[in-house]
Amino acid sequence: MVQEPGAPWWRDAVVYQIYPRSFADGTGDGVGDLSGIRAHLDYLADLGVDAIWLSPIYPSPMADNGYDVSDYCDIDPVFGDLATFDALLAEAHARDIKVLLDWVPNHTSDQHPWFVASRSSRGNPKRDWYYWRDGRDADNPDTAPPNNWRAAFGGIAWTWDEPTQQWYLHNFLPQQPDLNWNHQEVVEAMHATLRFWLDRGVDGFRMDVIHMIGKDPELPDAPPAEANTNRVVFNDYPGTHALLRGIRKVLDSYPGDRTAVGEVNLRDTDRIVTYYGRDDELPLVFNFNSVRIGWDAAEWSALVDEVERYYVGDRWPVWVLSNHDIVRHRTRYGGSEARARAAAVLLLTLRGTPFLYAGEELGLCNAEVPPEQAHDPGGRDGCRAPIPWTADAAHGWTGATPWLPFPPDADRLNATTETGDDKSMLALYRALLRVRRASPALRRGELTRVDAPAGVLRYTRTHNDDSCTVIVNFNHFDVDVPLDNCTVVIDSNHTGNPVYDGRVGAETAVVVRPSVGP
Repeated sequence: MVQEPGAPWWRDAVVYQIYPRSFADGTGDGVGDLSGIRAHLDYLADLGVDAIWLSPIYPSPMADNGYDVSDYCDIDPVFGDLATFDALLAEAHARDIKVLLDWVPNHTSDQHPWFVASRSSRGNPKRDWYYWRDGRDADNPDTAPPNNWRAAFGGIAWTWDEPTQQWYLHNFLPQQPDLNWNHQEVVEAMHATLRFWLDRGVDGFRMDVIHMIGKDPELPDAPPAEANTNRVVFNDYPGTHALLRGIRKVLDSYPGDRTAVGEVNLRDTDRIVTYYGRDDELPLVFNFNSVRIGWDAAEWSALVDEVERYYVGDRWPVWVLSNHDIVRHRTRYGGSEARARAAAVLLLTLRGTPFLYAGEELGLCNAEVPPEQAHDPGGRDGCRAPIPWTADAAHGWTGATPWLPFPPDADRLNATTETGDDKSMLALYRALLRVRRASPALRRGELTRVDAPAGVLRYTRTHNDDSCTVIVNFNHFDVDVPLDNCTVVIDSNHTGNPVYDGRVGAETAVVVRPSVGP
């Protein structure tokens, strides 16, 4: 990783998200695991990523595929054990690849010992570690929940507990009761889970729905405009920021710029950035507005302008096109390979830290998952399909049939086939990452959006004496965008012309820089 003196490593980094169940199977049981990830670290190093983020690998009943944690300080046997994790961490670090873990602070599994104790009686010392409330109707307490909040997976956000005659809050599944971060013992216990992994040497965390940990202790009703939508997209309690400052102190007590990226699933950029604070809150914050817009130059131009307006000073943007919760962007963009190629250029040249979801570099679409093979309560299995490594029928997954079906065209869109094709999507990503790593302008430079023809997004990146121009043509036809004396550094469709002739192909992105010499 090329890093400027005094700069935190994550500003220069490209982070690669791994959904462990679907990345690679090292034990032959059809489920991806830590051994499978270890076996493909050279692939990641050759790709050129700087860090990997692992979706949850903790012990879990898997009601929500690991986001229902029953032990924050161990590894689920399906993925391996602590010794395997330690080996993975050491081998990643030997390749100069950082490792981030997914931390789930808003809720535990209902099988976590904390909740088992909390649920055992109203007088248990851990009762207030979770949100327990009486029903609204004292005469019929089990008929009316404490408030009108809706859960993310549908239905009310409360479950009645018959033995203790109260309701408990769960903003996701009933098997995922919300922790009460208003209780100091919860704060201390969760800080201890961070220290457990920091002591082992992890470089940071992706923090799941981190904006949800702070809640008004009164748990008031959502206003009418929000009453029919899950609480996740509206929860914005001011007290959360003090909790984030406490978490940041834990991170900062360790050397090496240990970092965190927060999943703040709000809609408005001006609210999202309030969770950011290089010195005292979250170093990085996801802004998912990039996955809520389509293949449209005007929408992308407006979003880039909005991000540049709000992410000023030490605020550093994060860009993402796909992840384990979101339909793969190639599928969202109509399955077009050309659009997926141009989007790769966009992702890796905007100002900020890009998060690349495993399989994007192969140009994968969502898999078609029959109902009888579905696992996820939120219907997100399609974007979690196994990564194809080879062209044969097993696609590198030896042993048992993988837990989900493969994405379409896996005989062609796989790592082995694409490695041998210098015009493949994988070749494009590798070239993009090499160019980005070599360019201070693309890693760190200021971004200036430049006027362009209709349907075209154009911006420059500049840092000291390094500069380049990025042009993304969203149109289904070629467009003239004249520039004098420029060399093509990246062409998303591999036309092979090193001299920029002022014409950008349909649904194509190019990166150009001023030519040197006569």
